[in-house]
Amino acid sequence: MNVEQINQAVAQLLPAWQAHTRLDGLAPQCHPTSRTEGYQIQRALFEATGEPALGWKIAATSVAGQQHIGVSGPLAGRLSASRCLADNSELPLSHNYMHVIEAEFAFLMGRDVGRELAAGAGRQDVPLTMAQVMDCVAGLHIAIEVPNSRYVDFVGAGEAQLIADFACACNVVLGPRAPDEWRDTDLSQHAVTVRRGNEIVATGSGANVLGDPRIGLTWLANELLLQGQQLKAGEVVMTGTCVVPVPVAAGDAMTADFGAFGQVRARFKA
Repeated sequence: MNVEQINQAVAQLLPAWQAHTRLDGLAPQCHPTSRTEGYQIQRALFEATGEPALGWKIAATSVAGQQHIGVSGPLAGRLSASRCLADNSELPLSHNYMHVIEAEFAFLMGRDVGRELAAGAGRQDVPLTMAQVMDCVAGLHIAIEVPNSRYVDFVGAGEAQLIADFACACNVVLGPRAPDEWRDTDLSQHAVTVRRGNEIVATGSGANVLGDPRIGLTWLANELLLQGQQLKAGEVVMTGTCVVPVPVAAGDAMTADFGAFGQVRARFKA
């Protein structure tokens, strides 16, 4: 896409992001037709917000999730620091059209994850390994994501438009940091439970995140390098939901229980 097309797309998405409104889709003259074009718009859109970054999210990390929104694989999206909330925060649903929450592992990066880490430095086709990426991680948090879309029909928007729109990013409720023992834990087998009040409404595990949240993080590191970007020290990465997205309504008090790693809570109002 040329600069004019990217700017046209940003001019449509930015007001929707800022005012929590929706649009039918990007105009034909600036409609992205590939993942790369989607990421070009996303990068320009985030710069246009003028907001500091929290980090990244990964959407569509299960086959069922990918089929639901008609995408070929996971999607990377930018997260804004202004939409990161503390544990047990109350969130309004008046401008949220998806009305679901997701229980997720969130990695805190301790070092930049650049191409120079790859084996055979200088070869652009060598992907980073899980060990290389995990060596750059400073810690692990538990979190709740409250996604949203700026499209009326996000299910039918297609992966290029979804990527352009931050891959349905909106709010993050960042919970406590997990004990250091998490590094010795098989995250793929780590159980996660979501409760509405005292009622269990969803169960899952890290295996729902591309088989393992660490696989998800590694995928993201390589996906960003392909797009001329990279994970940076201090960024938080939401790796994808461990449970089927849970519907929420005004008045709900939700808890994502990660067992020995702790609990994270969010409350909702109209």
